Amino acid sequence: MARDVIDMTPLQSRDDLVAWFAAGEKPKDKFRIGTEHEKFPFTIARHEPLPYEGPRGIRALLEGMQMILGWEPIMEGEHIIGLVDVTKGGAISLEPGGQFELSGAPEVTIHQTCSELQAHLAQLREVAAPLGIGFLGLGMAPTWTRTEIAVMPKGRYRIMTGYMPKVGKLGLDMMYRTCTVQTNLDFSSEADMVKKLRVSLALQPVATALFANSPFTEGKPNGFLSFRSEIWRDTDADRSGMLPWAFEPGMGYERWVDYALDVPMYFVKRGDRYIDVAGKSFRDLLAGTLDALPGERATLSDWANHISTIFPEVRLKRYLEMRGSDAVPWRSLPALPAFWVGLLYDDANLDAAWEIVKGWTAEERQSLRDQVPRLGFKATIAGRTILDLARETVALARAGLARREKQDWMGRDETRFLAPLEDIVERGRTPAEELLEKFHGAWGGSVDPVFNEYAY
Repeated sequence: MARDVIDMTPLQSRDDLVAWFAAGEKPKDKFRIGTEHEKFPFTIARHEPLPYEGPRGIRALLEGMQMILGWEPIMEGEHIIGLVDVTKGGAISLEPGGQFELSGAPEVTIHQTCSELQAHLAQLREVAAPLGIGFLGLGMAPTWTRTEIAVMPKGRYRIMTGYMPKVGKLGLDMMYRTCTVQTNLDFSSEADMVKKLRVSLALQPVATALFANSPFTEGKPNGFLSFRSEIWRDTDADRSGMLPWAFEPGMGYERWVDYALDVPMYFVKRGDRYIDVAGKSFRDLLAGTLDALPGERATLSDWANHISTIFPEVRLKRYLEMRGSDAVPWRSLPALPAFWVGLLYDDANLDAAWEIVKGWTAEERQSLRDQVPRLGFKATIAGRTILDLARETVALARAGLARREKQDWMGRDETRFLAPLEDIVERGRTPAEELLEKFHGAWGGSVDPVFNEYAY
C-alpha cells in the first residue's frame, strides 16, 4: 500500500463499514484492471540488498524517480517512502525490506497494464543503472539473511515487526524476504463480489503453482517450490488463509465486516504519528472505548487502513485483490492479470469456473492450499491434479480474453499475455522447477547466477 488513507469522516455504526465496501461497486463498462508487483533491488557489484540511506541506496533511487516522473513524494517525517501519480492514481512504494513496488493505475486493458510496466521499468533502469542497482523478480530473496536486509523507515512496519513474532514463526520472513505480484479486479454487486471471491479463493492455489518461483533460501534449495506461499501458512492465522466461511450461506459485505472487526489491529494513525495498538480490537475503537485513544471514535481512515492490514489469499477492499502469486521475471508479470481477467470478467467463464470448484469442501480447499507450496502441479483435489486444473483454467482464460476483443494498436488481442502460462502448462513444470534444474545443472550448485539471468 503506497500511502495511508486520509479521511477523518467519523464512523457512526457498523452500517457505515458495510457501506464502505458497497461503494466499490461499478457497472461492468467501468471495470478496471490494477496490477501490483514487487521486486528486490540489489547491488550489481556484490548482489547485496540496498541500504535506505547513502548515495546508492533506496532514498537515492526514490529521489531519482521523482525527478524523472514528477510524481508527488510520499513522506514520513524527513524520509521519502514512496511516490504517487495524483493524475492517474499509480504509485511507487516500499515494502519493509526495501522491496520496490509499483501499484499500477486502474487500466481498461491488459495492453495498458503491460505498457505501464514497460515504462516503469525503463524509467527505473535509467535511474538505477548509474547507481549500480539491479532488480530481481523472485518470490523469495535467494541468498540474503534477515539480518542483512535494511529496515525501511515506515512507522507501520516498525509496529508490525514487533507484533509478528507473537503470532507466527515466519511473519518477519514474509515482511523482509518475499515479493509478490497481485491483480486487483472490480465487482458490480454484492452477489458478483461473492461469486468472484469464492472462485478466486478456490483457484488461488492454481495461480500459486503457475507462478511458483521461490525455491531458494540463503543460497540453498529450501524444499519448496513456493516458499513465499509456505511462509504465509505460519505468519498470522488471524489475518490470512482461505476463509472457509466465505463459502457459507449469508456471505456478503456484512460477513466480511464481521471478519475484519475480529482481526486484531496493528496501529491507528493520527497526523504523522502511528499509535501502536497491535492486538487490540477495532470494535473498541468503533465504540470509542479503545484504551489507547479514550473517548475517540473510529474514522473512515482508520477503517481503510485496518482493512489494508488483513492478508487472506484474496482480499476484499473496494475491489478484489488476488494475492497468491510469487514475483516472476518481468515478461511474465502481465500473465497474472490475463489469467484472472479472462476467468472473472467473462460471465460464461465465471460460471464455468464456479462449476469446477463448487463441489469442493472447505477441508479439500485447505488441503490443496497446504500441498501446493511444496508439490506445485502435483498437488491434488477431488481426484484432480493442479496441473489438470491449470490447463483447464488457462484455456478458459484464453477464451474469455478472446471474447473481450480488446486489441492493441497492432491488432493483437489480450490472449498473447497468456503465452508464459501456456508454455508452463505444456511443459508441466513450475518456474521454480526450472530454477532448481539450473541450480543442480548449469549453475553448478550456486544460486548466484540468478542475479544475472533473472534481473529486470
